[in-house]
Amino acid sequence: MAPTSLTTSSTILFLLLLAIPICLEAKPLKLKQTEVVFYMHDWETGANVTAIPIAGLPKKPWAVGSFATIIAIDDTLTETIDRNSAQIGRAQGIYVNSALDGSDLHFLMSVVFTNKQYNGSTLEIQGADRFFNKYREVSVVSGTGMFRLARGYAILETVYLDLPISNAIMRWNVTVLHY
Repeated sequence: MAPTSLTTSSTILFLLLLAIPICLEAKPLKLKQTEVVFYMHDWETGANVTAIPIAGLPKKPWAVGSFATIIAIDDTLTETIDRNSAQIGRAQGIYVNSALDGSDLHFLMSVVFTNKQYNGSTLEIQGADRFFNKYREVSVVSGTGMFRLARGYAILETVYLDLPISNAIMRWNVTVLHY
């Protein structure tokens, strides 16, 4: 029994000694901060609809301001407030009106970048959007590509709102830490 125990101990010690040079040469990843500003065009009516109610309370209107309404989105993200300005990506996912009084949306979405600088990278967004407040904050909970292991926040500001027809433009000021 003792030789087996000695052999196992010797093997473990040998493997640990082999691992020391590898650990000493490993370079820690440097944490970077990136700030990006874009405009999200959320259009439920008119030409080029990008947000569509897909579920809600039975026998109640499905609308952005109605509790329990779920809206699927594929919103355009642009460099400026102009809907025809350069596109930097898409906001794809869902939001749910999660307040009984209809004043809060819960975002679950991916910011999918298509511009040259961040093409193919994504940021995952989650959080409460109390859309009647001038400024709101949601979480960046993850990312891919250039934003791998991202974490951070986004400050949202509604710069255009036509509530009767449910069209809006939101300015996003995003700060992310990533490797």
